Amino acid sequence: MKTLSAGVVVISSTVSGNSLEKRKTMEWFPIVFFTFKALVLGTGMFFAIKWHYDQGKKENGMDRRTLVIGVAKVVLIFVVLLAVLGYLTLLLVRKLGLDWTIP
Repeated sequence: MKTLSAGVVVISSTVSGNSLEKRKTMEWFPIVFFTFKALVLGTGMFFAIKWHYDQGKKENGMDRRTLVIGVAKVVLIFVVLLAVLGYLTLLLVRKLGLDWTIP
């Protein structure tokens, strides 16, 4: 810390190369990680749905309409539960007084 003649205080800080490198790594890591995660989970869900569809068609002899209605019910239940979870999370955040502003 240096004091100039006009009474201005200058605080000098140095950033080591290692911490600057970590900061740069932290900037791109979530983008790459979440993109990879979405691709892997999306591919897994596609093949899981395809496999269950093929098994249901092969074993039960179910017609396509019944199978699509069953899948639609499962998706609807999932979306409703996801919305309820989001709402409960929002209530908890408000109760705890957490700040959700985006910088």
